[in-house]
Amino acid sequence: MVLLHTPQIESNFYAPAFSLKATDGRYYTFEDIKGAKGTVVLFICNHCPYVKAIIEKMVQDMQMLQKEGIGVVAIMPNDTRTYPEDSFENMKIFARQHGFTFPYLIDETQDVTKSYRAVCTPDIFGFNAGNELQYRGRFDSGGKNEEAPDAKRELREAMLEIAQTGTCRTAQVPSMGCSIKWKE
Repeated sequence: MVLLHTPQIESNFYAPAFSLKATDGRYYTFEDIKGAKGTVVLFICNHCPYVKAIIEKMVQDMQMLQKEGIGVVAIMPNDTRTYPEDSFENMKIFARQHGFTFPYLIDETQDVTKSYRAVCTPDIFGFNAGNELQYRGRFDSGGKNEEAPDAKRELREAMLEIAQTGTCRTAQVPSMGCSIKWKE
């Protein structure tokens, strides 16, 4: 496991289009999951300890954001041949176990992951209603410490601000996680 931090937010970065298969067997595009007030794109996987540490809180916050008109999607970017824990079948189990209310997609070619310039899991992108990137940071201030109930929910707060104003003025701390497992 290589620990990486996400790069700083890029200005004028718009959500790249995609069409990927979800654990429910359907294919979803960005337009299918886009929310009226913004959209969160999460690059996560099943095996990463950084994802496992926040997954319960993440699912709760994503459900709340969905009720506020924010679309949510999770994309699994890893090479499943070298990391079978992240296989499509295990993705189905992971999504079911954690009660995902949003599509969990597999990026088998890793082209979508590259187009977003994702580098780790979790890597989090928050877009406004115009599909312009406004947030690229960590989920919360607790990091890998899942026992941090008082952690500031940075993604949730940023997305609520984006939903109201279209921008995010909140300071953004890079996300930290396992490197994406690229195909050779």
